[in-house]
Amino acid sequence: MQRSFRANLPLIVLLSAFVYAPSPANAVDSYNTQKHSIVVETVADGLDQPWGMTELPDGSILVTEKGGKLWRIENGNKTEVTGLPNISATGQGGLLDIAADEDFQNNRKIYFTWSEPGPGGSGTALSSARLSDDNQALEDLTLLFSMNKKSQGGRHFGSRIILAPEDKIFITTGDRGEPDRAQDYSDHAGAVIRLNRDGSVPDDNPHAAAGDNNTQPELWSKGHRNPQGADLNPQSGELWIIEHGARGGDEVNIPVAGKNYGWPEISYGRHYSGQKIGQGFEAPGFEQPIWYWDPSIAPSGAAFYDGDLFPEWQGDLLVAALKFQMLVRLEVDGDQITGEERLLEDRYGRIRDVEVFSDGAVYLLTDSSDGRLLRITPG
Repeated sequence: MQRSFRANLPLIVLLSAFVYAPSPANAVDSYNTQKHSIVVETVADGLDQPWGMTELPDGSILVTEKGGKLWRIENGNKTEVTGLPNISATGQGGLLDIAADEDFQNNRKIYFTWSEPGPGGSGTALSSARLSDDNQALEDLTLLFSMNKKSQGGRHFGSRIILAPEDKIFITTGDRGEPDRAQDYSDHAGAVIRLNRDGSVPDDNPHAAAGDNNTQPELWSKGHRNPQGADLNPQSGELWIIEHGARGGDEVNIPVAGKNYGWPEISYGRHYSGQKIGQGFEAPGFEQPIWYWDPSIAPSGAAFYDGDLFPEWQGDLLVAALKFQMLVRLEVDGDQITGEERLLEDRYGRIRDVEVFSDGAVYLLTDSSDGRLLRITPG
């Protein structure tokens, strides 16, 4: 696997040309980027720390707020959807990612991750539900997965949802701010989790038959710090994830079944104190990232571009970034990243999520108490 690069090297980063001006909430802004001219418009505003979104077949969009609300947005108008479970909205935890089933037109099923309260604190959970026929409430709420060790603290819940072929589903979990948990195979923390859509364990999971050594059978890969971005590569079908480093060392990984990605034994970052993390940059038994950022960009959501509106972006990986308040476009060649372009830097605030919807447009969520749903189309 390709060794990672320091993405801040000037020969690698391709900065876009922007015309900087104040941007009111209802503005339609135009920019020239390396490959395309783009227009950014506000679809909806007044969202309180939105976290995840999913498109429905009728063109409306479901958006989660970390504080525990779910909205349906249609033609810029927001309607609250009720029926959520009791969510522990503490720190980075709350109502997190959401995904509509590919057969939503017939089954009206959605999946969502959230921080579940329980003995000892809270942990990442995955539930499914049916959106009512009038689009106003969740029905048939079903808990599919619950992190086995609840803990105090408000850090590092993950968590993205990826619907995979053959009725499988991936979710990501963070280390909950306790790094050693990412190396504990009896613990769901710091991992990629793979399930059947009904919450059962697939027979071909790498630890499905472990049982006797206390390894959790839902584990796909371990050694992850706090993955908040994930998508399937449309060319290879492989899962790619994006995860926060500490002080530097944000990573792009292609998690392989049964592999360990090193946190906190190896990292290209450092502790916030400045001290070295674990054994350094690499060590036997641990996988290398295919890309990393130093300094950190604090990445969150991620999506491969697979649409018709931006042909020069086809196959590229779009990454939402909280630090530097930007969208990053990574040029992808097979399992390697060959370049980076930074878009919209310091224009719209912290960007929490990015999705490519069926019309080929790129949608963003901005992370603030007056967050926005933005839409990017060609200029």
